[in-house]
Amino acid sequence: MGKVRTILIKKVSKELINKYPDVFTTDFEKNKKLLDKYLEADSKHLRNRISGYVVTLMKIKSREQT
Repeated sequence: MGKVRTILIKKVSKELINKYPDVFTTDFEKNKKLLDKYLEADSKHLRNRISGYVVTLMKIKSREQT
């Protein structure tokens, strides 16, 4: 069983990756700092959840390219 993520987290993460494809990486800490710049999150918890899902999506993307 995997982690459950809300539609909001998935939607925002996918929009950010589509809007800024070359900005985000598979580094969680770096993505947290970038989210402060590109997104105004309501809470730290929400920002961390989005950052974690962005990392997951970037890992999937990198696996598909190889």
